[in-house]
Amino acid sequence: MESSNVVPAFYISHFLSTWNARGFEFGAILFLATVYPGTLLPMSIYALLRSLAAICLSPSVGRLIDSGDRLRTVRLSIIGQRLGVAASCLTFALLFKWKQTLPSLFVMLLLGILVLLACMEKLGSIMNTVAVERDWVVVIAADHDALLQTLNAQMRRIDLFCKLASPLAIALLHGWAPIVAVWITLATNALSVGIEYLLIARVFHQVPALGDRGCRPRQQPSDDRVSSSGIDETDIYINTPGQQPRSQSPFVTQYMEPLLTPLSTYVRQPAFLPSLALSVLYLTVLSFSGQMTTFLLSIPEPRITSTTVGILRTISTVSEISSTFIAPKVMSKIGPVRAGIWFLSWQTVCSSAAVGLLWTDFSTSTSSSPRISLPLFIGGVILSRVGLWSFDLCAQLIIQESILPAYRGSFSAVEMSLQNLFELCAFTTTIVFPRPDQFRYPALVSLGALYLSAALYAKFVRDRRGHLLHMPSCLKPVRDRGHHAYQLVTAGPGVS
Repeated sequence: MESSNVVPAFYISHFLSTWNARGFEFGAILFLATVYPGTLLPMSIYALLRSLAAICLSPSVGRLIDSGDRLRTVRLSIIGQRLGVAASCLTFALLFKWKQTLPSLFVMLLLGILVLLACMEKLGSIMNTVAVERDWVVVIAADHDALLQTLNAQMRRIDLFCKLASPLAIALLHGWAPIVAVWITLATNALSVGIEYLLIARVFHQVPALGDRGCRPRQQPSDDRVSSSGIDETDIYINTPGQQPRSQSPFVTQYMEPLLTPLSTYVRQPAFLPSLALSVLYLTVLSFSGQMTTFLLSIPEPRITSTTVGILRTISTVSEISSTFIAPKVMSKIGPVRAGIWFLSWQTVCSSAAVGLLWTDFSTSTSSSPRISLPLFIGGVILSRVGLWSFDLCAQLIIQESILPAYRGSFSAVEMSLQNLFELCAFTTTIVFPRPDQFRYPALVSLGALYLSAALYAKFVRDRRGHLLHMPSCLKPVRDRGHHAYQLVTAGPGVS
């Protein structure tokens, strides 16, 4: 493999896929707001059903990734995404021009078509993300840990850049003329599909290992990455030959088993706890998303404008991108397991301070302290994002090194299903507490989810390493019948 040729093609293909996915995800909201002004109902139905499709059907996508040809699977994801976006853009263009003259029943039918196309695009995006970020990068890196960390960091860098720049470009075009934004979205998807198709094929043919569907796990380095759980992984992955399943009803076999089997496999993997800890973090309103943006814009004093929010969101994205430079350096020094607990602790401290300010200084509308505490709150949220995405890279590396190739797709697809579920729960918190002056309640729920994530990961670290943190040098470790005991080392005699 010539990495000088493969890696740029891999990055460009991923950039085009992510740019189009992020742009359409945000653009569809703007387009629906244009078609249905004055109501949030169509947009809410659209987003809800799209998320439910991701939650329910992601495990099936994962099985397809594990069992199918790698190149054919990624090409299918590209075609599915682009066809979904193209058909959606044509439908939006039709509604822009003819909505007022079309029968209401036909308009409802078109909305239903848009929802189905959105589900198709979302599942294609999940298939592409899981296949490329959780499977292809591991195969391309082979057993080179430094290359794997570099690939992970660069892929996340691309994701975060597109998360900011692509919606911004769509918003500017939509502000100029909504129909122009629709046609340019269609054009960029149509033009990029061929480029993505060819580039991903080039990567596949230059990395022979991508054509091999072996079950050999990545060689885990020593240090703290070696599992100490005592679990025999052959018990997890290998079924007993000739073992017959118990008799089940047709309903269970046809509908429940495709959902429960991947979930059961997911729970039994050695990387279950870090994956679940990462998924729980998606239950948050402490980011520059719609919920927190609405809260900031509603503060009477000091007044925050949409331009200010845009600047703050840019600063937040820059801090998130900085994590893709920080995390690899820290992981190379202390390993991903130890780095993960430090980054998660950093996020917990920053988020706790931010939420504490909400409950002390924003509890009353007449308080004058928000002039001081508001910048501190925003700063705490921005700094917490460094810990979030650094932990994301640590957890991703742990997962990549722990899961056998035959289970990477199904495992990561269930993980993405859980991420969508927790993200949906985050929106539920602002449905229960819809007023901006109640934002501290969803923020408190988000902090609770962060503590839960930290507890899950702490259990994983404790099980894997036997301890959470290295003890100070003044404490001398002593083995006692296979258990850790610590004795204080002092100059005085008889003191223990």
